[in-house]
Amino acid sequence: MTARRDDRVALALGAGGARGLAQIGVIEAIQARGLRIASVAGSSSGALVGGVFAAGKLAEFREGIEALDRGAFLRLLSDPALGDGGLFHGHRLVAAMRDVVGDPDIETLPIPFIAVAVDLRRQREVWLRRGPLWQALRASFAIPGLFTPAVVHGRELVDGGLLAPLPITATRLSDADRLIAVDMHGWPERPSGELPDETADNEGGHGLAGWIERRVRRHWPEHGEHAIGLTEVMARALDTMQAQIARVQLALDPPEIVVRIPRDACLFYEFWRAREVIEIGRVEADKALDAAGY
Repeated sequence: MTARRDDRVALALGAGGARGLAQIGVIEAIQARGLRIASVAGSSSGALVGGVFAAGKLAEFREGIEALDRGAFLRLLSDPALGDGGLFHGHRLVAAMRDVVGDPDIETLPIPFIAVAVDLRRQREVWLRRGPLWQALRASFAIPGLFTPAVVHGRELVDGGLLAPLPITATRLSDADRLIAVDMHGWPERPSGELPDETADNEGGHGLAGWIERRVRRHWPEHGEHAIGLTEVMARALDTMQAQIARVQLALDPPEIVVRIPRDACLFYEFWRAREVIEIGRVEADKALDAAGY
């Protein structure tokens, strides 16, 4: 079937840490088929990519993120918040991204957008559809334990992936012709089904886990021994929880098209691998669109 130029799609962009950057490639593949993206809902890194796209700044954001190496990324996390509900405030990270994208209000964006977060006190999903874009994105990717909660209208909000790792329900406000959902927990590409081994990354203490360990020991020397393996435990625990919830969401409210990103595409913090992860997203989107007749 040849895609009609009036085909309008809604996007549900999933949570997945650095894997979420694959959704840049997904969006580019969708647009290359002549499909028009009418609305976007995103959780966590899906909210980040979706919000940037809705603001019309995806190309600039891609250029900036692809230029980011490991050292530059770690420097963006140089605002420790130990004792304040997380390891990092995330102010430097948000400021660097705001420099590229700007800071519009969500309701002024050219494409309707919803960032999904979680209210810790009320234990429920929150849809952010108005107010400063970066305030909403900061709330949506506030991974518990890693980033401090974001306070929005007096509510402490954290990562939307806790309850809605694939925010399908949030897209149902759209009048788009069909829904494309991006599941970040696809079958792994590696035969073993394992994520990449962190040992090489952390050899000599140069990886993110080693870097976090040194900071924890500096602030809480009596607890420093518990920092070993922190990033791996957090990543695998969150991934397991999100994968199970996403499967339920897909079964209860199946979208017309699902793009599945292999869960072993990268580790959740490897944002410096943007170029190859974005290409994975483009390839997987092309497969899904081909299968759907686009």
